[in-house]
Amino acid sequence: MIKIISVGKIKEAYFRQAIEEYALRISKYTKLEMIECNDYSGMDIPSILEKEKGEILRHVGEKDYMISLEIEGKEMNSLDFADKLDQTFLSHSTITFLIGGSYGLHDDVKKRANYALSFSPMTFPHQLFRVLLLEQIYRAYKIQNHESYHK
Repeated sequence: MIKIISVGKIKEAYFRQAIEEYALRISKYTKLEMIECNDYSGMDIPSILEKEKGEILRHVGEKDYMISLEIEGKEMNSLDFADKLDQTFLSHSTITFLIGGSYGLHDDVKKRANYALSFSPMTFPHQLFRVLLLEQIYRAYKIQNHESYHK
């Protein structure tokens, strides 16, 4: 099973449609759970990160293999990403991806992660990043199953 925990809600219909499309495609291969945590404002950044940390970690199972998505993480190509998922599923039944809010992830969340992954040193809108992550997960399954899609 793949779980995606993200801070913030998707407001734009076009992002929701893309997310739903990739979720449908991924459902052919595995169970997918997407959890949206509240994002906070009106407080100092450490307080916001602390609140988000509580919401995020509440949804992480003790045996989940946790991949935090962060600029400081390791970059990899799509073939390596597919292999990473395949190898991780040999020892874990759930891979949980974490997408932080506007201020990133609390240090305690980063420490709990088994792996830190970066898609790029660039910053992406969180709504768009969910689409990018889902597309790469779908691509990984296509690669693993030797199906046409990956170019």
